[in-house]
Amino acid sequence: MKISGAQMVCEAIIAEGAKYVFGYPGGAIMNVYDEIYKQNGFEHILTRHEQAAVHAADAYARVSGEVGVAMVTSGPGFTNAVTGLATAYMDSIPMVVISGQIPVSLIGTDGFQEVDAVGISRPCTKHNYLVKSIEDLPKILKEAFYIARSGRPGPVLVDIPKDITSEIAEFKYPDSVNIPTYKPSYNGNNRQIKKAVEAILQAKKPLLYIGGGAVLSNAYEIIREFAKVTGIPAVETLMARGVMGDSNELHIGMPGMHGNYASNMAMSETDLLISLGARFDDRVTGKLSEFAKYADIIHIDIDPANIGKIVDVDYPIVGDVRIVVGKMLDALKDKVNKERYQVWRDLLKRYNEVHPLTYEDSDEVIKPQWVVERIGELVGEDATVTSDVGQHQMWAAQFFPFSRPRQWVNSGGLGTMGFGLPAALGAKMADPSKTVINITGDGSILMNIQELVTAAENGIAVVNVMLNNHFLGMVRQWQTFFYEKRYSETDLSYQPNWKMLTEACGGVGYDVTTKEEFDEALKDAIKQNKVAFINVAVDRFENVLPMVPAGGALYNMMLEYKER
Repeated sequence: MKISGAQMVCEAIIAEGAKYVFGYPGGAIMNVYDEIYKQNGFEHILTRHEQAAVHAADAYARVSGEVGVAMVTSGPGFTNAVTGLATAYMDSIPMVVISGQIPVSLIGTDGFQEVDAVGISRPCTKHNYLVKSIEDLPKILKEAFYIARSGRPGPVLVDIPKDITSEIAEFKYPDSVNIPTYKPSYNGNNRQIKKAVEAILQAKKPLLYIGGGAVLSNAYEIIREFAKVTGIPAVETLMARGVMGDSNELHIGMPGMHGNYASNMAMSETDLLISLGARFDDRVTGKLSEFAKYADIIHIDIDPANIGKIVDVDYPIVGDVRIVVGKMLDALKDKVNKERYQVWRDLLKRYNEVHPLTYEDSDEVIKPQWVVERIGELVGEDATVTSDVGQHQMWAAQFFPFSRPRQWVNSGGLGTMGFGLPAALGAKMADPSKTVINITGDGSILMNIQELVTAAENGIAVVNVMLNNHFLGMVRQWQTFFYEKRYSETDLSYQPNWKMLTEACGGVGYDVTTKEEFDEALKDAIKQNKVAFINVAVDRFENVLPMVPAGGALYNMMLEYKER
């Protein structure tokens, strides 16, 4: 059948099974939006900013495991989306972003709302396309979804000139994709797997170092089984929170700059580090020359470019974490003696007892850590937690009792302030059965506060809990520790009336100054079943601890801060 390019876009989205598209219309993409009006195969969510549309699609993908879809227009519509693309790229999130472009004949003339979307997005997309012919459009759309979800996932941009969306051509959506230069390896090299298994059997202090790739590959069940059978303890990176489950006795905690003492000591003292879908980010490794310096390293990753990029690896295995760990487990089941590692487990348990993750609670002022713990107590497993970026993000990662993967949605690699609220919308659309809590700060929330309107209009009931310390908290903390308390441009004492602002946007707001008020507000906010905003006044000068100073060794942690 012959249809327009705009219809092809809609038909492709429907064929790929996408239930929602998050977007914002404009001139260059208007033909596609006209077709969206006519179709009923998917629902479009109109956000109030293009960045928010991409973040919402990103979070939808993180929670559902499916490809998120966002749509924007050309020029500033696309440039507003770049932060969302970079966020998804850094965290390897499967997403297709469709952008409008000026007509083919005008490209390169500095036409109205023209930018080089392909050139701008090249460093922050897994792949991108500029469609130059309507005959190529069906194949490109099919490839875009395939590339986004296969191998190491990531965002793919399809930039479509307006004239191509109005042209008519034969439409046959491909059944499959064959890209000769792109053949992801999933199974792992059996010889390397055998060597890795032998290394595990010889180790005395092995450690599972679980990264975000374990979530993306849906490997949590096999990883939990692997840990149980072998008795090997595990740490989870910021992106892997929930893979082991915090109640699992083999889960030691989160390593890195704000990791707990036992996890960082485990990383420092292990003799065999088994990396499962982690990329050795600098916030985890600290000083490279001191990182896991007594350990051989097994690195399992779907992306060969990741292996050996940061640290030297003794046992490189390119493959899907779920498949490779399954093969390793099969090889180890009849050979491993979990009692071999009992002394190692006891040592790490002792580390957690000596220096637990804790804080000094107070009856005079609400501590932000208490708020996170209390959310866990009141909502717990029923919650999907999103966050913005800053101190509140670290407290959420440290103190919320995560029990499952895809329960925690945050910007790890790029560290994007303004991510939390639109991410909460996407998370709620992906799994409406869960209570979605966005833990945010008074700095981050204003960067996409307009999405309260999107939530209210669409009846997306998410609860925003703002840990309000009237500071850009993490920057203030660094200024306290390293800049002699010169609080340059971090004081946020001038603030709106948050309750009135929320209610003006169609939600329900709460101002909280006591623990009792917080309990009442959270329970009522969930009961209201509409977008809610809880402004919690917390200790202004509370710090995130432990902390490894930038460039320091993991074993040199600041466990407390004392006034000089």
